[in-house]
Amino acid sequence: MKKASIKARKLTGKQKAELSALETLPDDKIDTSDIPEVLDWSGARRGRLYRPIKQQITLRLDADVVKWFKGQTSNGRGYQTEINRALREYVQQHSA
Repeated sequence: MKKASIKARKLTGKQKAELSALETLPDDKIDTSDIPEVLDWSGARRGRLYRPIKQQITLRLDADVVKWFKGQTSNGRGYQTEINRALREYVQQHSA
């Protein structure tokens, strides 16, 4: 459903009462068993809600390392993100 059509739709009295009742319940008391699990994330957009602050730098890496990371991605795109991910994993493992 498009956002415009959601905004235009009015809630019924019953729906408003259900929302008010849910609002007072703690999260662990809300039954979500009838909500289907989302298995297809193909339409998801990364970074829509959270974007870490990036800092642009010049970094010299060995050519074979860059070649390997470019080979791990399709068409060589996104290799810098993969390098960042590998560095973040290293930092997390060594920060404990």
